[in-house]
Amino acid sequence: MSTTSYQSLSHSTWECKYHIVFGPKYRKKLLYGKIREFLKNEFHELARQKECTIVAGNLAGDHVHILLSVPPKCAVSEIIGFLKGKTAIAVARRFGGKVRNFNGEKFWARGYALSTVGFNKDQIKVYIRDQQIRDQNNPFGEDGNF
Repeated sequence: MSTTSYQSLSHSTWECKYHIVFGPKYRKKLLYGKIREFLKNEFHELARQKECTIVAGNLAGDHVHILLSVPPKCAVSEIIGFLKGKTAIAVARRFGGKVRNFNGEKFWARGYALSTVGFNKDQIKVYIRDQQIRDQNNPFGEDGNF
């Protein structure tokens, strides 16, 4: 087994990758145009703040796929809550006209799907990349990969 894909902390060597899927409330098709471009950058920046790395991602019209590398010292549920919470507030401020004291509670649905990714990381990356092709409801033909 090669250790080239492993990362290191001071007392551990690790590879913790998760396939995460979540969507806007009521699966509304909101992830197009300017919101899509904004969220691509926002997800990467927020992941970096939590010492995480987005390996692959796709914003389909009504859901998000992220392959996320998370250090073992972090709780995955907290990272997902952070990503969803901060992006909901940012979208509300940027596109909803809300300036302050807004918690963004009406953008993302409450739940998410999560699976661990072992050595089939390349298969998951292809699945996420090709998600846009499988999404029959993308009338704008935009590339949602990030």
